[in-house]
Amino acid sequence: MTKLKLSHVSTGFIAVFIGYASAAAIIFQAAMSAGATEEQVASWFWALGIGMGVTTIALSYRYKKPIVTAWSTPGAALLITSLEGLTMNQAIAVFLFSSALITIIGLAGIFEKVLKQIPTAIASAMLAGILLQFGLGLFTSLVEEGQVVFVMLAVFIVARIWLGNLLIPIIFIVALGMCIGMEKLDVSAVTMGLTVPVFMTPDFEFFSLVSVGIPLFIVTMASQNLPGFAVLKANGYRVDSSKVITTTGVTGLLLAPFGGFAFNLAAITGAICMGPNADENPKTRYMAGISMGVFYLLAGIMGMSFVSLFSAVPEAIVIAIAGLAVMPTLMNSLAVSMSDTEYREPALLTFLFTASGTNLFGIGSAFWGLCIGLFCYGLYNCKASADRKCGPSSVK
Repeated sequence: MTKLKLSHVSTGFIAVFIGYASAAAIIFQAAMSAGATEEQVASWFWALGIGMGVTTIALSYRYKKPIVTAWSTPGAALLITSLEGLTMNQAIAVFLFSSALITIIGLAGIFEKVLKQIPTAIASAMLAGILLQFGLGLFTSLVEEGQVVFVMLAVFIVARIWLGNLLIPIIFIVALGMCIGMEKLDVSAVTMGLTVPVFMTPDFEFFSLVSVGIPLFIVTMASQNLPGFAVLKANGYRVDSSKVITTTGVTGLLLAPFGGFAFNLAAITGAICMGPNADENPKTRYMAGISMGVFYLLAGIMGMSFVSLFSAVPEAIVIAIAGLAVMPTLMNSLAVSMSDTEYREPALLTFLFTASGTNLFGIGSAFWGLCIGLFCYGLYNCKASADRKCGPSSVK
C-alpha cells in the first residue's frame, strides 16, 4: 500500500480549490439560466462534487494513476445561454441525453482509436498551450494584487530548493495569511451547512435534446475529454480511455436528475496532480488524485458552503496560485513538445493555436490546436514517405 504523503493531500486540496474558485460562478449562472431555485443550485453542486469525487477516487485507485475528473466548464458556459427558455426538467433531460451519448462513445471504443493517432509531442504542445494562460496569469495578477503576488513569486523563486513538494501549499498559506492581514478576504457571503440533494424529473423534448444536448456532448468531448487524455499521455500515463469515458458517462446518467450536467477528464487540475509538486515519483502520484477525490466529496456534501468559502479569496490570488502550481508541468510539456526536431513545426502550431484561446463554433482552442497540429503532422509523414519511395535506387 502506497504511503499517503502531505504533498498528496496538499496538491489535491489546491487542485480542488483552483477548480472551484475559478469556475464555480459559471456553474451557478448556468443553473440560474434554467430558473433553478436556491435548493436546486445547491443540488447541482452536490451532484457534481459527489460524481467527480467518486470517479476520481475509483479511477485513480483502479489504474494507480492520477486520473482526475471534472465538470465541463465549457459545457457550463454553453448552458448559460442555451438553457434560457427551457424548464429545469427539460434541462435535466438534456443532461441525460448528453451523458447517454458519452456512454455510447465509451462502449463503442471510438475514442480509444482517436487517441492512438495523437503523437506525444503534439499532446504535450496542446497541454503547454492550455497551461500557458495560467503561467501568464501569474504576472498579470500583479496588477490587481501586487503585494501579495510579489511575495508569492519571491517565495517560489527563493525557497523552491528547500521546500520541495511543500512549496505550493506553503505559498498558499502565506498568501492566505497576507489576505487576512490586509482584510482582502470577503467572508460576508460565506455560509456553512450540508446540502440536501433534490431529485428533478426529466422532461424529454425533442428540440431541446437536439439543440442543447448534442452541442453539450460535442463541447464536453472536444474541449474537455480530448485535452484531458492528452494531459495523461503527455505525462507518460496510458489508460483504457474507453472504460474511463464509459465511467464518466454512466456517472452522468446516475447524477443528471440531481443536476450533474456533465462529467469528463480534467486537464488543468489533472496536470497539477500529475506534476512533481504532487510527488517526485510518478508511480505514486495517483495518491494525489485520490486525495483530490476526497476533497471533491467534501465539496459535494457541503455544496454551496464550499463554493462560498473558496469564492472569498480574491480572484487574482487564485490565478497566481494556479500559475505557480502548473509551472513544472508547463516546463516539461514545452520541453517534450520541442524535443522531436523533425516535427517541431506541427507542435509549435498546436501550442500557439491552443494558447490563443480562439473559440470556433463553440469549441475551445485546444481542440482546434490539436487538429492543425495533426494535419501538419500527417502532411509531413506523407512527404517523408514519398521521399523514401522516390529516393535514388541502387545501381549494379
